[in-house]
Amino acid sequence: MDKFEALTGIAAPMPLVNIDTDMIIPKQFLKTIKRSGLGVNLFDEMRYDRQGNEIPDFVLNKPQYRDAEILVAGENFGCGSSREHAPWAIKDFGIRCVIAPSYADIFYNNCFKNGILPIALPQEQVDVLMKDAEKGANARMTVDLEAQTVTTSDGEVFNFEVDAFKKHCLLEGLDDIGLTLGKADAIKKFEASASTARPWI
Repeated sequence: MDKFEALTGIAAPMPLVNIDTDMIIPKQFLKTIKRSGLGVNLFDEMRYDRQGNEIPDFVLNKPQYRDAEILVAGENFGCGSSREHAPWAIKDFGIRCVIAPSYADIFYNNCFKNGILPIALPQEQVDVLMKDAEKGANARMTVDLEAQTVTTSDGEVFNFEVDAFKKHCLLEGLDDIGLTLGKADAIKKFEASASTARPWI
């Protein structure tokens, strides 16, 4: 998993509440078990018409937001079914950070396991960031995980809270497999001693 330390990038404004996982990645794209290739279908039903043509007014189709790495959204982001394909699609598109007032718990935790930083801030602060994002590609935000700050293009700074363990995992680029591999020596020692103590197993 890629490390997340600090990010300065374009933020796309999506002032919608209750963006659920079916909006993020519709059910017809859940057949794959690969984490790559889903970015093109992120927000598929909002990005494309029935003929597969881009809808120009959708934020991620606008030239200034095609390379967005930060998404600023409304409350209860990631609600609905607990599909891990949702953070896969977000990451594959290129978004590394989502900022919203609140999240669905499963989606929130899945973000950390996939190298995405979900930041929860009070609504009034999200409103400021939303207006900053609306300025377009020239207004770049900076997210610093180590310092736990979000800085607007105008230099206004907001502090955010994050669980210490989740922060550590993102900074070090550790998903569940990476955490387990970090204990490889201890696991080998346990298996060796267990084999000696219980050779019949």
